[in-house]
Amino acid sequence: MAVNDGSESDVRPSMTPSTVLSVAGSDSGGNAGLAADLKTFAAHGVHGVFAVTLVTAQDTTGIAAAVPMTADLIASQIDAVTSDFAVAATKTGLLFTVGAIDVVASRASELGPLVIDPVLVSSSGAPLLDGAVQEAYVQLLFPVAEVITPNVFEASLLTGIRIERRDDAVRAANELLELGPKSVLVTGLHDGAHAVDVLASSAGTVPLEHDLIATSNVLGTGCSLSASIAARLALGDDLLAAVVAARRYVLDGLRGSKDWRLGAGQGPIDHFAHWPELR
Repeated sequence: MAVNDGSESDVRPSMTPSTVLSVAGSDSGGNAGLAADLKTFAAHGVHGVFAVTLVTAQDTTGIAAAVPMTADLIASQIDAVTSDFAVAATKTGLLFTVGAIDVVASRASELGPLVIDPVLVSSSGAPLLDGAVQEAYVQLLFPVAEVITPNVFEASLLTGIRIERRDDAVRAANELLELGPKSVLVTGLHDGAHAVDVLASSAGTVPLEHDLIATSNVLGTGCSLSASIAARLALGDDLLAAVVAARRYVLDGLRGSKDWRLGAGQGPIDHFAHWPELR
């Protein structure tokens, strides 16, 4: 009986994948930032490239140390990538300085549709970056973004609106839309037994909801959501389809890892939950 040695028939047909860029910080615990982005890209079948903005010593319980990259080094990484790859879409994560934001904004025309995850607030709701960086996001990046994906804390910080109900999230999303992005996705509102995200664009406002999933393994959900949107845009989805698919991807990841015990703190989502054949 012939034995398949894996050299031919079980290898999928070769097709050149789309390239998607992440401009974000590292997470040595492999939970969020570039680690989450690259796993998300791989799960979508796109080729992930990156520019590191911040190197951290980090695990599931927090960040022990962090060193930001210079604007020149971030620029060199992006230039190296864009000179060699046809970047079909880009997502940004933690941009720690005004210089980092300026680098991305100045190269927007080379980066495909920009998915901006404005990492401005910690999971506890405390601001991470100073007012100058927040202003740079608003003045430089939002006007060139395909979509921005603030969570409710970040949307509140940027608009001054206290977001407690669905109507608050709708109002905040529409105020943020006036700052120049083509669309806004406000995420993470808990409305009773449901989690609600609100997508606002020139076409109107669309609330998207799902049942809450009981799990402490939520590290990297925002990173993975924005990375998934970028991947879907690179694959040809329109924005609404990309957002719907990305939300489904993250929800599958939350369900897949809900009982994991990785580390002493919050763990990550299962980035390959929809690939059971690999288990």
